[in-house]
This record gives sequence, C-alpha cells and structure tokens, in this order.
Amino acid sequence: MSGAISLSPSVAASSATDQRQQLAHAAKQFEAIFLRQMLAAARSTDFGGNDLFGSSSEEAFTEMRDAHFADLASETGAFGMADAIEAQLTRLTGPEK
Repeated sequence: MSGAISLSPSVAASSATDQRQQLAHAAKQFEAIFLRQMLAAARSTDFGGNDLFGSSSEEAFTEMRDAHFADLASETGAFGMADAIEAQLTRLTGPEK
C-alpha cells in the first residue's frame, strides 16, 4: 500500500488557500517584530539630554506603545514590508492553484 494520496481539487485548493493565509500572517508578524526592534533601536539613542520624566514606568509605557504601533502598522500594511515578504516567499513555495 505504498501509493500516492491524491486530494480532490477542492481540498487541494483549500490547503493552498490555508497555506497562503498562514504565509500572510507570518509575514505580518515578522514585519511587526522588525518594526518593534527598529523603534527600540531608535529610542535607545542618547542625545545627551536629561529626561524630565524618565522612569521605569515610562519605559514600560513606551515599549507597549511601540509594540501597539508596530502591530497596527503591520496589520494595515503602512510600510508594505509584509506584502513584499509574502510575495517573495510565495515565489519560493510555488504558484497558487
């Protein structure tokens, strides 16, 4: 019983659609992580000024705000990185049927 399993066209199309949705979701998550790291690196620069309100609670709020911004930006496609990543990975996985 070593035969190839064939899927009906509707099941194959369904799994290709699921794979495409998973790919799009992963690309958006990658973009959000990248944006968080970019914002954290930008905020870590010190221009020599004294922070008037510098505290650990302000740092926590800033990190949460940056994370929320990164999530929103990746969901709305504001930077377009997720679309480019998805297109590139789709090329590598093969055409959608």
